Amino acid sequence: MRESGILLPVSALPGKYGIGCFSREAYEFVDRLVQTEQRYWQILPLGPTSYGDSPYQSFSTYAGNPYFICLETLTEEGLLTREECDGADFGRDERYVDYGRIYQERYVLLRKAYQRSQIGENPEFIRFMEENAWWLDDYALFMAVKGRMKEASWEQWPEDIRRRWGYSMDYYRRELYFDIEFYKFLQFKFAEQWGRLKKYANENGIRIIGDIPIYVAFDSADTWAHPELFQLDEDNVPVAVAGCPPDGFAADGQLWGNPLYLWDYHRQTGYDWWMRRLKHCFQMYDVARIDHFRGFDEYFSIPCGEKTARNGHWEKGPGLDFFQVMRQRLGEKELIAEDLGYVTDSVRQLVQDSGFPGMKVLEFAFDSRDTGSASDYLPHNYPVNSVVYTGTHDNETLTGWFQGILPEERYLLRRYLGDFHTPGEEIYRKIISLVMGSTARMCIIPIQDYMGLDNRARINKPSTLGVNWKWRLLPGEFSDELAEWILEVTSIYGRRAWHPRNRE
Repeated sequence: MRESGILLPVSALPGKYGIGCFSREAYEFVDRLVQTEQRYWQILPLGPTSYGDSPYQSFSTYAGNPYFICLETLTEEGLLTREECDGADFGRDERYVDYGRIYQERYVLLRKAYQRSQIGENPEFIRFMEENAWWLDDYALFMAVKGRMKEASWEQWPEDIRRRWGYSMDYYRRELYFDIEFYKFLQFKFAEQWGRLKKYANENGIRIIGDIPIYVAFDSADTWAHPELFQLDEDNVPVAVAGCPPDGFAADGQLWGNPLYLWDYHRQTGYDWWMRRLKHCFQMYDVARIDHFRGFDEYFSIPCGEKTARNGHWEKGPGLDFFQVMRQRLGEKELIAEDLGYVTDSVRQLVQDSGFPGMKVLEFAFDSRDTGSASDYLPHNYPVNSVVYTGTHDNETLTGWFQGILPEERYLLRRYLGDFHTPGEEIYRKIISLVMGSTARMCIIPIQDYMGLDNRARINKPSTLGVNWKWRLLPGEFSDELAEWILEVTSIYGRRAWHPRNRE
């Protein structure tokens, strides 16, 4: 079966109050996916973001981002007033999220909603707390203590709570009772609203592709509550951290800073923490993309304290054993293996042995700096069991990429397309048709590429801060005209999904 979908982060949805969320506009986007006969909506990780606003650096691998809670829904429930929401300053530019203003204003409103909710008497909330206590208790306490410590990273907390000594844990649970309940309230509302949106999508034939970052943030409830899972010393300081080596794109490599897993420990426990994490993800999403899949084959280890990734080295990961255990514990699940970058024979073998589709990115096919693997990304070389993208959230938009590549690279692209006449500002349509016509079973296109937008619409530029995760779709931009073209190209290349609503 040939299928297609659209990539759009929740944060990039249009709507009021500064950031995309689970509002009416999210449901309207699902309706557009149905109208254009897509099968998938791919999003980015939904976790609460920390410094830098990256969804790949979250305070919890289980929790949801409170920014995505729809304030209008809280107003309908009588927990907020429209005047309170309209009176908040979320920034003046509808096109870009102002995270500073969101942080300052949104929690004030969410706290008011909590205080009016009498949530402790809600039987559904009580049941939610009981069912999720295995992660929710640690997360809510972590966030409450973090607030008491003026948002300091947990390694800077006093030793008693940093090391989770029993009397200290009891003290903060009593002292911060209402703060803890507030963070549990936020997770309850997130789960409630996301559950409704996902149910609406699924009932209309749209499946959600979620994203699992392979690593967790050091400053997270996960690392604080379970230091035994990571390569930490006796003081719970990382021994080594994650990143990737120098290459033609980054002379110093990339220093991500995430703690590395103690894979021997995970193996001894039957990967129990990972299995619980994956089970939780498959309750939130229909399909999951594992970011940095090659880390399961080999991971890059950088000594803690290094300023660059130059002195790192490769270590063996858990390999196929991990996914065999996953199938035994969780059954057959749909995963996408993010196998981009420098791919070794052993990584290729792991992807093949796992049976999961790998990823292909068209923009990589014509890069003169990476001639060794560029041919892997040419559409005529795609295996059927793969997912093709024009670009991902980490890449330039298609139009921005075409504007910036070298003349000889543009020549190679046009030669491959057999098209030397289409104006540069319109070439994105030809490229989209190229990937939609490929043999890859699944094709995912970022909405910015369908719109032909330049790099002002780029989601993320790796290794930079302060300019990422901000772009938003504006009301009306997913127009009838755009929908007609998306449906046409989807139809031409046999990727239409059958939706009952479209046959009524």
